[in-house]
Amino acid sequence: MINEPIGIRFEVAGTAGIITLDRPKALNALDHKMVCAMRATLDTWADDSAVSVVVLRSAHERAFCVGGDVRAMYDLGRAGRVEEARRFWRDEYPLNHLISRYPKPFVALVGGLCFGGGFGISGHARYRVAGEGLGFAMPEVAIGLFPDVGGTYVLPRLPGWSGTWLAMTGARIGMADAMALGLYTHHVPAERWPDLVAALAAGDAVEPLLARFSVVPPPPPLGPLFPTIDRVFAGGSVAAVMAALDHAATLEGVEGEFAAKQAETIRRASPTSVHIAFAQMQRGLAHDLAGCLTLEFRMVTRLLSQHDFYEGVRAVLVDKDQAPRWQPATLDEVDPAAVAAMFDEPLPDDLLLT
Repeated sequence: MINEPIGIRFEVAGTAGIITLDRPKALNALDHKMVCAMRATLDTWADDSAVSVVVLRSAHERAFCVGGDVRAMYDLGRAGRVEEARRFWRDEYPLNHLISRYPKPFVALVGGLCFGGGFGISGHARYRVAGEGLGFAMPEVAIGLFPDVGGTYVLPRLPGWSGTWLAMTGARIGMADAMALGLYTHHVPAERWPDLVAALAAGDAVEPLLARFSVVPPPPPLGPLFPTIDRVFAGGSVAAVMAALDHAATLEGVEGEFAAKQAETIRRASPTSVHIAFAQMQRGLAHDLAGCLTLEFRMVTRLLSQHDFYEGVRAVLVDKDQAPRWQPATLDEVDPAAVAAMFDEPLPDDLLLT
């Protein structure tokens, strides 16, 4: 057993290095110590011949990980300690990148809520196992941020325009829809996870094991709406997407109800964040994961000096009045050219990953 900070545990069982997220009061939200401890342990295990596979899991059914501890970043920024806040992302993003290219099989067992930073430490794993209770979302636009931790890379590569929908709305989807979109590689019922981990620890080959334990997921509940998502989110601008949504909202039945809800959700979010999320989806296909994380570090750095992140966290997590006062207040007031410059202008200390 390795000494570790509260919130995350590490152990070697047989040939498996096991990482267990265990911060229940915060729903396993990642703080800086957890990120650094996970990076240090993965670096050690990469060179440890006794460890042949890494397993990442949560100790609690309700949540895998609801993201990074943005409340801590809010407090640091408000106190004028912006550089300390930036250090969290400067360490988190390289961890995401390391997981994507880890030299040993990396198996993430994801059940319960998995938001934002939780996807960052699981969504780039070679094997992404979804339990039946999974609830996936990248909800950052609601708090004045954007779908980061490699969302710029992953979401545009999902089928059709589903990634743009997830990015602009922060919609939460369940296991069957997440499997249908390719966010996860296998569905294994959670009751079988202990046996799966034991077999991995015993040294059984990963892919045959996952094939044996996996079951076919049920049909995706949102499947009938995938054509609607592709049609309305294919617009070449935020304004075009909103016009398509407003038109679809006039239709009768499930399609109209769905479109109306998406439009309402987007208009409640930070207008600047929605434009950033849309731009991410336009740019992500041109970059590898390292390049996307570089862009995201530029964005998060700049948002730490702006209004909406602090206002969003205040409204959702601090005062909890759910009434953010965004600046600018509407989608039409955001200058897309200004958003583009936030991506394109290098930082004096850009995050460069190889």
